[in-house]
Formats: sequence, structure tokens, C-alpha cells
Amino acid sequence: MMKLFTLAFLGVFCVLVAFGQDMIVRTLPTEVFRTITKDAKDTSTWKWKRGGAINLNLAQGSLSNWAAGGDNFSMSLNAYTNYFLYYKKGKHTWDNNLDMYFGYVQTTSLGSRKNDDRIDFLSKYGLQIDSAKKFYLSGLFSFRSQFFDGYTYNGTEGTLSSTLLSPAYVTFSLGMDYKPVTNFSVFLSPLTSRATIVASKRLAAQGLYGVPAGQRISNAVGAFTSINYSKVIGKNVTYKGRMDLFSDYSHNPWNIDLYFTNQLGFKINRYLTATYNLDMIYDDDVKLFGKDHNSPGLQVKSLLGIGFQCKLAQVAHQ
Repeated sequence: MMKLFTLAFLGVFCVLVAFGQDMIVRTLPTEVFRTITKDAKDTSTWKWKRGGAINLNLAQGSLSNWAAGGDNFSMSLNAYTNYFLYYKKGKHTWDNNLDMYFGYVQTTSLGSRKNDDRIDFLSKYGLQIDSAKKFYLSGLFSFRSQFFDGYTYNGTEGTLSSTLLSPAYVTFSLGMDYKPVTNFSVFLSPLTSRATIVASKRLAAQGLYGVPAGQRISNAVGAFTSINYSKVIGKNVTYKGRMDLFSDYSHNPWNIDLYFTNQLGFKINRYLTATYNLDMIYDDDVKLFGKDHNSPGLQVKSLLGIGFQCKLAQVAHQ
């Protein structure tokens, strides 16, 4: 089943890339978005460059004598922070990117729950090996976890299923990075070490996330691919996406783990932005789903919001 999901997602990415190339022919796109890529308009000479953005979305709803039913009151708050730090000198590049997400929803029927909670850090070093500046020998490090406790719910009853560093995913990878254009890159690695950490003693005792019961860490060696794409689709519409695929050589190598994020941004004015996020995760070792809550499943999360955006000033150092 997972192979069908993976092929479908790869197909989606191929369509996006083809669409992007067609847009290049018809327009002159500019790069102002994230993904470990640089601004296409940036022709200045710099060694270090840093910047980022802060996005805050707020939504509220209320009902009174509403025949169709629903919650009398609901409120949601979603925050997103991005910070990047780039280095380049000669044939050497070093790209660092940090994304932090947190979402909170309050309703009269369900009470308060979080609907987003992520820490995602990616660092990639590259050594240019061709005159066309498209191929780089690269080393990659990534870290993913969350800030606060997470619960799975059966009605209104919640059971602790995750917390800070439980789980956490730490990846070290050596491979080749292909960058044919500034807004698209494919990193391929036949040698990747991925550690799954469950720091919580309470959760570790349950043997969750593929870590044996009673242990705090599990290591896997396999193949890894990371595809990054960003695009200015129109004057005020931007897209960025990232797909990570990991295959464990020693345990069901055809059951590929998937981490797929997408973000569409619609600029309303200088400070207001509408955003749509669609995230998909599949991990064969995360068995929290199904009728008996002991099966893996495709995790899907989508968020749509309108809110305030503040871009941190980009600073370049010679």
C-alpha cells in the first residue's frame, strides 16, 4: 500500500516540476520563499546570509440558536517561525534552515487541543564538483521533534502518545545533491543513519515508534532522498514543498517512510497573508492507528488560515 502512496506523491512532484518549468518560459519568477534555496534575484557577493519570517494566524467562530448544530464557540491560533542561515565561498556551500510550528484550538465541546506542533531543522553542506554548478558532494543533518505533549483521543478521553524528544528523528546522510535550477534540488544518499529517540520513560515502556520497549533509541541504516521545490506561481502566490523518503535496509526496505510538506502562501498586503499547509507522514513503525490503534497509517494534516506575517530582515555579510 505504501508503494502506491509513494508513487502517487512522486507523480504529484513531477507534475509540479513540469508546471514550474512551463511557468519559467512564460514568466520571470523570483525566489523569496524558504526551502534551502536562495533568492533568484540575489546577485550580490556574500559569504553569510541570514533572515526568516514569523506568521501568526487567528480564527474565531460562534453560534447561537443555530439549527444545523455545531460548537457555540471555537477559536484557533497557529504560529509559524522560520529562520535561515546560508554560507557560500568558492565551491563550498552550507545551508541551515529552522522551521517551528505550533497550533492550538479551543471549542466548547472538545475543550482545548493542539492541532500543530513541530520542530524541523535541516543543515546541508555541499562541495561543488562540476563546472556547471549543478552537482555537489553533500552531507546532510536533520532533526525533527515537537515542543509539547501530544494525545490521541477516544471521544473526549486523551491518551499521551508523544512529547518533547518522544519521538525525535535524527538523520545523518552522505550523498549527492543535484541543483539544476535555484528553486529545485534532489539529494540522493545510499548511506544514511537515522536514529529514532523516545526520551520519555513512560512512552519508552510502551515500545512505540519502532523503538523496542524499555529502550530509548533505535538506529537504522538505509537509503534517503530529499526533494525540495519552491516557486512563485503568480504575483502574490508562492509555493514550497519538501519530500523526504527513507528506506531501512534491514527492516522491510520496500515500506518506505514518507515526510511530505506543502505550503501555499497568498499575500494580501504588506502584513496580511493567507496560508494553506498540507502535510503527509507515513512511518511503518508508528502503529497508533486502525480499529485497535496498533496499525501504521498515512497521517494527513491540513491547515488554512489568514493572519499577520512579519519577515525578518535579510542580512548579508561579505
